[in-house]
Parts: sequence; C-alpha cells; structure tokens
Amino acid sequence: MKKMVTVVAAATLLGGALAGCGNSSNSGSSSEPKVGVAIYKFDDTFMTGVRNAIEDSAKGIAKVDIVDSQNSQATQNDKVDQFLTKKDKALIINPVDRTAAGVIIDKAKAKEVPVVFLNREPMPEDMKKWDKVYYVGAKAEESGTLSGQIVADYWKAHPEADKNGDGVLQYVMLKGEPGHQDAELRTTYSIQALEDAGIKVEKLAEDTAMWDRVKGQDKMAAFLGSNGDKIEAVFANNDDMALGAIEALKAAGYFKDGKYMPVVGVDATAPAVQALQDGTLLGTVLNDAKNQGKAAVTVASLLAQGKEITKDSVGFDVTDNQYIWIPYKKITKDNIDDAK
Repeated sequence: MKKMVTVVAAATLLGGALAGCGNSSNSGSSSEPKVGVAIYKFDDTFMTGVRNAIEDSAKGIAKVDIVDSQNSQATQNDKVDQFLTKKDKALIINPVDRTAAGVIIDKAKAKEVPVVFLNREPMPEDMKKWDKVYYVGAKAEESGTLSGQIVADYWKAHPEADKNGDGVLQYVMLKGEPGHQDAELRTTYSIQALEDAGIKVEKLAEDTAMWDRVKGQDKMAAFLGSNGDKIEAVFANNDDMALGAIEALKAAGYFKDGKYMPVVGVDATAPAVQALQDGTLLGTVLNDAKNQGKAAVTVASLLAQGKEITKDSVGFDVTDNQYIWIPYKKITKDNIDDAK
C-alpha cells in the first residue's frame, strides 16, 4: 500500500512538472530562436526607444538577450563572443564604432550566425562580406534635409527672425559623434536644404556635443558667450543636444517676454515632443524607433530560421538585398500627434 501511495505521489509530481513545461511551450519561448542584441550604450535616449521596441516586437518570434556595450567597442566585441559561445541563432548589433563592423561580421560568419546591424551603418565594403548581413536604419541625409526645411519655413514666415536685417541666416550647429554618418550627413544636408530654399547662411559656430544633453547645454552656453544675440537659429543633430541648447537659452533669457530662438533637433523623443508642446522646440524629425526595432528583430528571427528576407516577410522594403530603410518624418507643433 505504501509503495502504491509513493508511486501515485510521484506520478502526480511528474504530471505537474510536465504541465509546467507545457505552459512554457504554449508561450512559444521554447521554439523561438535566441537572438543576441548589443546596444552601443543603454543611456542613449533614442536607442532606449529602439531597445524597448525590440523587446515588444520580439514577443512570439524571438527570445532576445539585450546587453549594454557601454560605448566601448572592445566590450561589444566581448559580448558578441559570448553570444556566439552560447550558440545564439542570430545577432542584432548597434555598433559602437561603425568601422569595426567587419570584425563582428568575420566572427559571426565563422560560426554561420547571421547579423543585423542597427542604426549605425557599417562601411559598404563590410556589408559585402557576407549575404547573411543586413542593415536596418534611416537615411541620415533625409533627416538633415527635413531639419533644414523646418527652419527654412520658419525663416520665410517670420521676417523678425532676421535680427540684424542683413538677409543672411546666422546659425550655430551642435554635432553628434565625429565621424558618425548621421552626424556628418545631418549637418551637411540641413544647411543644403536652407540654401536650396534660396536662403543665404552664415555659420557662427559648430562643435560636437556627442549626442548628449548636458554637453549640448555646455556647448550652447559657450556659443552664446561668443556670439550672443547674433545667433538666429540652432541646429542640433539629435533631440538630446537640442534640449540641452534650450536649457542654455532659457538661462540666457530666451522663451520669455517675447524673446525666441528657433531650435531644431532629430528623433522626436518623448521629451522633445513635450518641448514642442511647450513652444521651446521649433521642430524635430521623427526617427522611427518603433519600426526600426520591429524590423531588426523580424529580420533576425527570419534569418535565424533560414527564411527568406523579402518585403512580404519583413513588412518593409528591402533594398540591394541587404538594407531596410525606415523613413523619417518632419514633426512640428502642427502635426505633433504623428510623433506619439
């Protein structure tokens, strides 16, 4: 009798354990491919939005392990080695240094693990190393053009913006990371858009603030110290730097008693949208974090399963068999809901 009770108890425990396994399987996690994700640094506002989008979009299609590279390429390379050792089926890499992508591709190719690069575009020659390498991002020149158009529209609609009446727009530029394609192209194309609109321009100052809000505030304070009221517009390669510039401008008496400065950024982050509502940010450009994250994890999941990458399978256009471009969108107070 005691033996029978023991057998029944054991069977009950085994049934419970199997039921627990069944619940896990029903969630889909056991059949979802493991995807290693390395972000260049977690405290970047825009990449936080992309990271959240990856986590949300991965549900049901991939099991993601997202790590912080801490803005160190050496650290990121170590994370890639760990993913490969754990036999992850695909990688999503937001590179610290875009020129180091070739090393990551070589490591992954040796293990037959596909790679999706995100937001920081590798060099073209590195992309050609393997047909299991993809890039998801947005064309930086487009964001620059839209930034310039926002300022051009304001300049033409507000004659008082030409403070000294010389018919020339005197501006300052806050740049992102030196050598980063987004920083270089946004800078070039934003000013080109002004010139294409028939506006004469003069650069009073330009400096890098490394995508950082505090650095943006410090650099803008220095610009004001050197140029004061000569400045007629502020360009920033991203919203964090634009918001930093706004803080420096506030300290200098702007945005009250009718004293205004047009400031434009890029990304359409939540704090930037709030600044638009407050009337301190003239405009920004939606860098679609949600769809960049969604596209990246979708492509990685498909690659991990050996499936074909097409517009039908991914949901986004695939260019040159390797690139998925997510379009930018101009955001001002007039269409602020489009950024939410």
